[in-house]
Amino acid sequence: MKKLKNEAELVKKALIEGEKYGRERGVVEFEPTDSAADKLLYIYRLLVHDKKLTPLPEDQVSAKAIKHRLALWAAKLP
Repeated sequence: MKKLKNEAELVKKALIEGEKYGRERGVVEFEPTDSAADKLLYIYRLLVHDKKLTPLPEDQVSAKAIKHRLALWAAKLP
């Protein structure tokens, strides 16, 4: 897994866009006390469920891998 140059910015974009996607679907409403890691995990699971992302093997699911996968997803967004 090669780190992207602007991965941190793309993770932030993925968090924003993923939250917006979830709200539009009517399945997510995050609380201010929810951690970024919890939000990213939920967004990842939602996008995998909706077949927007290919799932990672369960033994490879980690915070770092999820951030990288969501950063790749965000990079493809307009």
